[in-house]
Amino acid sequence: MLSHNRDMAEELVQSTCVRALERSAQFTPGTRIDRWLFSILHSIWVSDLRARKVRQGQGFVDPDALLAADNHAISDDNRHFQRIMQQVNALPEAQRNALFLVYVEGLTYQEAAETLAVPIGTIMSRLAAARATLARQPAISPAPQEKRR
Repeated sequence: MLSHNRDMAEELVQSTCVRALERSAQFTPGTRIDRWLFSILHSIWVSDLRARKVRQGQGFVDPDALLAADNHAISDDNRHFQRIMQQVNALPEAQRNALFLVYVEGLTYQEAAETLAVPIGTIMSRLAAARATLARQPAISPAPQEKRR
């Protein structure tokens, strides 16, 4: 979800695994390994993003650019999902990361704060801002299902 690009995501996961193996002594037994791995992944992502912005002068790839040219086969559910993801992807990165950690990954506010190395109040603020922004967006309802005869 961070990269919006499958190849880039695979490279990010591979880099995370390599760094985790290199720094395995830094893992504290008895703690959640998924949080530790996400912290590594997030650190690599932020570093790569900064480097990419310097090299290319751009940030995220527009999700619409990643869609296949043959859109007529996309189901209504996929279109609905795409509309939601476009709104979520339009959020600032910090808000989007907090949103995904809490609502998708199921971390507590405290766990998300520790993962991103920010105060818990920052997570709460980012989530509130993200919810407010999404609430101001036009309502997204699934496309009406065709009546079957």
